[in-house]
Amino acid sequence: MKLLLVEDDMEISQMLKDYLEAENYEVVCAVDGKEACEKFDQDSYILVLLDLMIPKINGMEVMEHIRQGSTVPIIIVSAKDTDADKALGLGLGADDYITKPFSVTEVLARIKANIRRSTQYSKPAEPENETLAIGDLVMNLTDYTVTKRDEKIDLTAKEYEILKLLLQNPKKVYTKAQIYSLIWNDAYLGDENAVNVHISRLRNKIEDNPRTPKYVITVWGIGYKLGDLS
Repeated sequence: MKLLLVEDDMEISQMLKDYLEAENYEVVCAVDGKEACEKFDQDSYILVLLDLMIPKINGMEVMEHIRQGSTVPIIIVSAKDTDADKALGLGLGADDYITKPFSVTEVLARIKANIRRSTQYSKPAEPENETLAIGDLVMNLTDYTVTKRDEKIDLTAKEYEILKLLLQNPKKVYTKAQIYSLIWNDAYLGDENAVNVHISRLRNKIEDNPRTPKYVITVWGIGYKLGDLS
């Protein structure tokens, strides 16, 4: 499994590379944003570890470049630790965010979790549940595509999981804590940014008007549910 590691601190880069290679990952390193974009375009990766404060092209721009044509999991690893930085990173397409300093065991756990979530879509769907649909929106569980009025919508792994969760449980209201626990497979620590940003990003892609959503509905004071279009 090949990872792209984008980090300009050579000591951190080498430490992560050595540790991950010992765990049987193939690690390709880039020390600046320009090199990262070039290496990403030249090869296929199962995941990207991305620092934000890198030379030539910053990490946010690298992420935007990747998201133009790929839904590969991206984990930001950055010393920027404010809620605003995290929300911006997640909003631009990151799947996870780790702040420096970090433990390499935490990085490995996050890598495994994100790869597991993204690759599970290759599993065969149950024959009796090949599609989930509401209104003009159709999720195909065989080829893992989402279409609206027959036009394909590109979703990241977590956006797909959130939408699938709601489609499979159309009457259930999920709290933000429940969504985080189920989708991130991690304990909810009270940080609403990850859920809020992913819901907002999902709405921007599937709603006719994200300001007045009809597919993903807010239940004030509780959480979110699937809209009733019957």
